[in-house]
Order: sequence, then structure tokens, then C-alpha cells
Amino acid sequence: MMELLKQLCEIPGISGREERVRTFLMEAIGDKAQCKVDALGNLLVHKEGKSRGIKRVLLDAHMDEVGFLITHVDEEGFLRFTTVGGIDSKVLLGKHVLVGDNLLPGVIAGKPIHLLKADERDKAVDASDLRIDIGASSKEQAEQVVHPGDMAVWDTSFEKMGNLLKGRALDNRAGCAMLLKLVLGEVPYDLDVVFSVQEEIGLHGAKTAAFALTPDLSIVVDTTTAADLSGVPEEKKVCRLGSGPAISFMDLRTMYDKSLYDAAFSMAKRLNIPCQPKASVSGGNNAGAIHQSGTGVRTLALSTPCRYLHSPAGLICEDDLTNGLILVRELSAAMASGQL
Repeated sequence: MMELLKQLCEIPGISGREERVRTFLMEAIGDKAQCKVDALGNLLVHKEGKSRGIKRVLLDAHMDEVGFLITHVDEEGFLRFTTVGGIDSKVLLGKHVLVGDNLLPGVIAGKPIHLLKADERDKAVDASDLRIDIGASSKEQAEQVVHPGDMAVWDTSFEKMGNLLKGRALDNRAGCAMLLKLVLGEVPYDLDVVFSVQEEIGLHGAKTAAFALTPDLSIVVDTTTAADLSGVPEEKKVCRLGSGPAISFMDLRTMYDKSLYDAAFSMAKRLNIPCQPKASVSGGNNAGAIHQSGTGVRTLALSTPCRYLHSPAGLICEDDLTNGLILVRELSAAMASGQL
């Protein structure tokens, strides 16, 4: 699974520009399952099991990552941009990015600290005051290779750091890797898997996919904030790397099914794998759209803890990913068989 994750993290694909990620997934799946692409760009996968099952189960992982869209090329050849998804502007200045279809190297540029006035030094950097420098000397030169509407992503290598994995777009290529691994293997019951688009800008893809598939139950497989850092009070750490997948009881979009929440911990105990609650009512994920679709869908969110979400480099624990896959496989089988 680690090689799959590495390959996925190296593919650029912000919200609305997920086609390269989708192509990789379709090629990897091949004849292991039935694939269809809907009008919005979701990859809908039907995986046949050894039997049909009693309940229809939908597993979701979003393909898109946060990033940037080029909005304007100025006379000096610098690129204006807007952020796509929730990015803290404090992490932007000086960062390396890859721009456009040809993945041109660039640097996010701003006024040097030496030229800042006293009041400017105390202000947070606004993305609208920054530009991307691709080394062009004029508008004409830049427009030969970049145009408004082109995407840009962080330029970050995927690396193993002890038992941790560092990479760009771990949110949510980690979830994609888990579900891809599941689809490539054998499953006891039929499953529907959606690799969804545009989660980071409003859960758009999951909404249409859930309406089309009308599942009885769903598991949203995502990443979530791990604040297990020095100086953070224990009650605000949310979840920890190495303590297993995080299960949400509530976030800003969803009040999760209590019986499924309890079942996740019971299942983890039976399997002798670690599992932890997401100890914060914050954020949201595709469950917010899925659980309200049709006449309602009983939904569970299972997330891989990740440090530094929506920044140039995230960190996850390899063991959390492995244990998350085991738990998703067993929970989805229990759902499909009518046990949950």
C-alpha cells in the first residue's frame, strides 16, 4: 500500500482538476471491478463480492487536494492566484510549487522582510498580496506556458521518516490508497466505492454520488487533524499518530450514527488493533453530504490522523493506515451482511 500511496501523492489534483488521479485509479483497478465516471467526475466503482449481501454499502474517499488556481498573469510575468480549499496564508511565502499541466517549478513570492514597514510585520500575510514566480521575464513569456485557470500544487517529495510518512496531498490520497487496496483484493460482499471530487470546496462529488447509488450505510474514509505536538494541551490534541484510525462522534456537518460509532470500537477490540475517538467537534467531510442523501444514510467516518493538514507537507503513521484498512474491510463486511 505504501507504493500506491507514494504514487497517488505525486499526482497533482486539486478540487475540480482530479482527472489525473482518477486515471491512475482506473488503470490500477483494471478488471478487478466495474468503473464508471459520472458527470461531475466521480469515479464510481462496483466491487463484486462472494455474495451480494443484505445491505448496500458505500465507501467514500475524496481524490482532490487543496492547492491553487492561477487567476492572472501580470506584465512582469508573475502569476496571481487564488487558494482552493482551506489553506493558512501563513504557510505560503517562499514555498515551492508546481504549475500548470507541465508542472513548471515556481516559488510563491512576496515583499521581502527587509522592505516591510513596522505595521506590516505584525499583519498576517494575505494570499492576494503574493505571486508565483516561474522565472518568466514578461507577460508574453509566462503566457506561453501558463494561463488563468491552470492549477498549482505544493512541490513536496514523498518520504518515509521512521514509521511516519511525509507527503503532499495525504488528505486524502491516504484514503484513496486504502480503498484502492481494498478494491484490488477479494471482499465477501458487494461494495460500492466512490473516489469523489471536490470535497475540499463543499462536498460536491459525494452529494451526487450518494444520490445516484442510494446506499443503506456508508463509511467515509478520510484524514483528520492530529495536534499531538509539544505545547498543545492534552485535551486539544484531537488525535495522535500511532494510536490507530480516528472515529468521529460529531463534527460541524454530521452527528454520526451512535451504533456504528460504538461498533467501530468493538470491532477494533475484537481485531486487537488500536482505534481512537476524534476528540474534537470540528471540521467536516463527505459524511456531511452522504448522510443527508435520499431518505438518509447511516454513516461512519474513519480517518487517518495527519499532522499539518492542508500545508506543504503532512505526516501520517504507516501503522494507522494499515490498521484503518483492516477496520474498514471488517466493518463494511458487517454492514453488508446486515450485522450493523
